[in-house]
Amino acid sequence: MEREEAEAIFGQGREAVVAVLVRMDDQIERLTERVARQDERIAQLERKVKRSSRNSSQPPSQDHPPSAGPERGKGPSGRGQGAQPGHQGRGRGLLAASAVDERVEHWPVECDCGHVFCEADRVAAGDPARHQVEELPVMAVRVTEHRGQRVRCPDCGERRTAALPAEVAASAFGPRLQAAVATLSVRNRISRRDVVELCEQLFCARISIGSVEAILQRASDALAEPYEDLLEEIRLAAHLNMDETGWRLRGRQRALWGAFTERHAVLRIAPDRHEDHAKALLGPAQAIVTWDRWWAYGHLPLKRRQVCWSHLQRDFASHADGLAAEKELGEHGLRICEELFWSWEIFQHTGDRTELKRRIRALRRELKPILRQHAGKAARYRHSRRFARNLLKIWPALWTFTDHRGVQPTNNHAERALRGAVITHKLSLGSQSTGGERRTERLLSAHTTCRLQRRSLHAYLVDLLAAHARGDPAPLLS
Repeated sequence: MEREEAEAIFGQGREAVVAVLVRMDDQIERLTERVARQDERIAQLERKVKRSSRNSSQPPSQDHPPSAGPERGKGPSGRGQGAQPGHQGRGRGLLAASAVDERVEHWPVECDCGHVFCEADRVAAGDPARHQVEELPVMAVRVTEHRGQRVRCPDCGERRTAALPAEVAASAFGPRLQAAVATLSVRNRISRRDVVELCEQLFCARISIGSVEAILQRASDALAEPYEDLLEEIRLAAHLNMDETGWRLRGRQRALWGAFTERHAVLRIAPDRHEDHAKALLGPAQAIVTWDRWWAYGHLPLKRRQVCWSHLQRDFASHADGLAAEKELGEHGLRICEELFWSWEIFQHTGDRTELKRRIRALRRELKPILRQHAGKAARYRHSRRFARNLLKIWPALWTFTDHRGVQPTNNHAERALRGAVITHKLSLGSQSTGGERRTERLLSAHTTCRLQRRSLHAYLVDLLAAHARGDPAPLLS
């Protein structure tokens, strides 16, 4: 407002001045509210920009653009790459003499003094210098021709041809080659076309993409009984880790569910991530389930649930990036998470559950008043209220691990076990048929179970496919 305008208003009297001041106060109040809303919006946008796998459920692969590269934790040290002077080297260890297949003796030819060693000089003067070379033998498939001879019956004159054994007639490929194809496809996640090229180049095997598909389907058929047995083992377990991830069927969104024990894994593809699919997978199980607070497990009693504290830690980290009361809750929660994980690590070394309970009891007494405070109706708690109320609602499920042997405070076991399926989905873009989904479930379950049991998937598939070809009972994974 210019001075002349102000003087003109003043000249109109007291009422005019008061009216102008009231209008200005209203405008200032509206502008203040608008600025506050914009500040809040800016803060929310800044938090979205700062989102990463450390403070949200965002996968690590999305933390940085591909061109950005990893963040450096510290500046360059000025030293060159690799081992530094004085570093104690760690060479390749030698195998025991009993594990060596062939020995080649090498003798010196001449001495530095000029003496040329002859045959009579070849007398060992101490232990030899040992150097081992590991090499693959020439690999090529062994082709066996099975010939069904024909004979004529002397009684009736009919000509009869010998029937091939069931395990021979089942396929043009033996169980070891079939198991290698399935392992390359499932364990190593190699495309069908690349499997064909590898078989040609490594094994000199004639195989087509259609044959690869047929082998995978045969392995899936053979896994029908072992898969159902794994499902039964899962449902009989005392505690489980469960997680879900995305899947696709002909481009449409689906969900891949996983249930895991320490030694068994069952993966199942369903239309979505709703509660009824969790119920179908668990069946009559009475296990304690460790989960990441996804609502589909809400039908389970709280005493049969364990919250994943790694997810809670990320949620607290997200709140710590906020402002005011939200930041306070986040910082308190991060400190409690740190002490909880430290208490769990001590328990892993000592096995003293009484001491673990004592430490966790102190953390419970500290956390609950903080959550109750932030669950209040005051305006300053509007960003932390929902999170705090959710934790109070499932409060007993935060501490189940303290009372039950084998239950861990995180769901890391499920996330690690599901990682292979996540990579398979990214590479294959899902399935093209419901039959392909069933095949994926069985093969991924067998692969993950073998990894949990530190077992060779190839060796298991050799036994499985050989038994399937003979019509024998399938070897189980339980």
